[in-house]
Amino acid sequence: MRKDIQVNGHRYQLPTAPTVIVCIDGCEQEYINLAVQAGVAPFFESLAQRGTVLSGDCVVPSFTNPNNLSIVTGVPPAIHGICGNFFFDTETNAEVLMNNARYLRAPTVLAEAARAGASVAVVTAKDKLRALLGHRLEGICFSAEKANEATLAENGIEDVLAKVGEPLPSVYSADLSEFVFAAGVYLMETTRPDLMYLSTTDYVQHKYAPGTPEANAFYAMMDSYLQRLDAMGAVIGITADHGMNAKTDSVGKANILFLQEWLDSRFGHTAARVLLPITDPYVAHHGALGSYATVYVSPDADVAAIQHAIAAVPGIELVLDKAQAAERFELPPDRIGDLVVVSERLTVIGTTSARHDLSGLDAPLRSHGGLSEQKVPLLFNRAVAAPTGQRLRNFDILRLALNHVS
Repeated sequence: MRKDIQVNGHRYQLPTAPTVIVCIDGCEQEYINLAVQAGVAPFFESLAQRGTVLSGDCVVPSFTNPNNLSIVTGVPPAIHGICGNFFFDTETNAEVLMNNARYLRAPTVLAEAARAGASVAVVTAKDKLRALLGHRLEGICFSAEKANEATLAENGIEDVLAKVGEPLPSVYSADLSEFVFAAGVYLMETTRPDLMYLSTTDYVQHKYAPGTPEANAFYAMMDSYLQRLDAMGAVIGITADHGMNAKTDSVGKANILFLQEWLDSRFGHTAARVLLPITDPYVAHHGALGSYATVYVSPDADVAAIQHAIAAVPGIELVLDKAQAAERFELPPDRIGDLVVVSERLTVIGTTSARHDLSGLDAPLRSHGGLSEQKVPLLFNRAVAAPTGQRLRNFDILRLALNHVS
């Protein structure tokens, strides 16, 4: 195994001790703080004394796919190309999921580490990320959602349910994330990968606020597995793909701006198409509602007029044109439409009321996507000499864990 690798313009020292990177989907630091205050998260509590507690910014849009891919490539979407869970593919003239590896424009650190001789394992909660995270990876890569379908040829492992000792979890449950950790502990006990990436789901965070019994129980569960990985000598780095906020008024009613309806009523039905990059196959817990949208303006409509009009709507924080959004948020300009719209902390953006099924929302709406969900934790169970004087991002975590751990 080589000592280091170069990936997307950055150097990474290959691990000399097993290194585990954990992406806790939807993790605001407050979830951890209140779990620690409740006395149910001793591992997290210990990090302030023996490890390193930092914070950084995630990628905007603060959604799952762009941030997980930023974490494993070490670069923003402008380089790796994944700018949402969902986008408008101008080549096919269709709205499509960005879960196909053909949309990825950069190699991952995981795949390059494996090419250099490191043993690498990836366990993700939802199968939508598996193909992207495992692109060109020679190693173990499977999802908790479809663990029962894993094969040696396709995933580098078989008989996952029997080996992990857990039943196949429901995709809408805390059990899906627990399976990720249980599988990670199993792999560390058996194959002991040099580098492992574990990515959870934000089902709990979408439903429960920090400090609630359900949220504390979820973080206590993760804490217990992290203790086991720590006891086996792993270097552990923990971050999140995005934060999470309530998107309601004072009585718990969802604050939704149906932007397509609003545009249709003022500019006509053919002036603009609103696309919601939060959209994925798992919308029951958020109704495909987030705080970020892209707008594709028809050639005969006035982009500047539409931009100015949207910016004046209550609940909107920011409206940028293509060039401004690509520069500010480091996004690929060919995949973001003509306008990028970001709503304020308590507001989400929809298309039309008829296109959003909110029947699955059995709790006040919580979601993400905007600037208000950008701050995320960067935690380590070792002392880390983090570079000073520079902005930290969630996608710095692999460089910090591999290059700067004492």
